[in-house]
Amino acid sequence: MRFPHAKGSGTVQARRVAKGRTVAAVARAGFVGRGVLYLLVGAIALRIAFSDSGGQQADRGGAVAEIADRPFGNALLWLLGAALAGMALWRLSELFFGQAGPEGRSASKRAMSGGRAVFYGFVSYSVLAYAAGDKGSGSGSSDKQTQDVTAKALDWPGGQWIVAAGGAAVLGAGLWIAGRALLRKFRDRLRIGEMSRRVRRGADVLGVTGGTARGVLFATAGGFAVAAALRHEPGKAKGMDDTLRSFTDTAAGPWLLALIAVGLAAFGLFSWVNARWRRI
Repeated sequence: MRFPHAKGSGTVQARRVAKGRTVAAVARAGFVGRGVLYLLVGAIALRIAFSDSGGQQADRGGAVAEIADRPFGNALLWLLGAALAGMALWRLSELFFGQAGPEGRSASKRAMSGGRAVFYGFVSYSVLAYAAGDKGSGSGSSDKQTQDVTAKALDWPGGQWIVAAGGAAVLGAGLWIAGRALLRKFRDRLRIGEMSRRVRRGADVLGVTGGTARGVLFATAGGFAVAAALRHEPGKAKGMDDTLRSFTDTAAGPWLLALIAVGLAAFGLFSWVNARWRRI
């Protein structure tokens, strides 16, 4: 007769832990880690726009390699990997107990949190594996990985439709991210009332600039995936590095890439704003 009560008590206790200070702390550490990655990717992309990048990749692998080359780089990678694991843990808690806000427990919100938990878990693992000595893990080329996955998918029955659907989903997600940034929907998840006017204005600038640039990047990568599917050419699919480099082929030349690079760096800074002001 006591088992239902014990089960209910266990669920309540688990929810308290998920919404407690420890999970909030690791979530905020995760935002700091995400900010570091985007700041470095933005910096590398800016180098590519106007000078020789020295063979660096403007993606997560390039950012990891950049950190590794610094003094105490390996220790910093361990800290970064642990911070990103904290982000994965927080997203996992949202899967089970819902996000903050009135609609946080909806099935769609929980599913999104679950997908993000898997993503950040993978990113954390790749960074920690690199720090542990697997140099092919965290620094792998996003372009090669994207093309390899696309080539395998195109060989499946109905592979063209699968790749096209995936590319369209990424393209749509990019437009959704950019649209929400332009509409300043990010304000709903920040403790705006606790910010000073100057901090609030800064958050708006970083959120709009960074979110729009990130959305454009995602949408462009999705467009390349759709093109790869329609032409049945895996080489048309591009990872983050090649997608960023493709902006230099436009009429704006390196200036468009520079603009996107600044936007990605802004998103990195906005991640740090989230680390301080996000509703967890």
